[in-house]
Amino acid sequence: MIVRIMGEGQFDVSGAVLDELNDVDNEIVDVIAAEKHDQFHALMSKMHDLVVKRGKAIAIDEIVESDLILPPSDASMDEVRDLFTGEGMIPG
Repeated sequence: MIVRIMGEGQFDVSGAVLDELNDVDNEIVDVIAAEKHDQFHALMSKMHDLVVKRGKAIAIDEIVESDLILPPSDASMDEVRDLFTGEGMIPG
């Protein structure tokens, strides 16, 4: 799966990483509902690190359609609140 992090580029991630991202995504939904800002920022960083450290970076000059677009890790809770509702950004 191709994941784009806004402002950072694209990464090819495995199904195992996608499963972990989904778990973090679900946690973020709960944390936003509870207005836990500190936990929110920690989880956004965790999501970012999963993609960057465990995904394979795609060359900047390679044009590939993204399957998932993540906000930058320093986004505020208010900026992404609408993205993390219901099932979150990653269904399943």
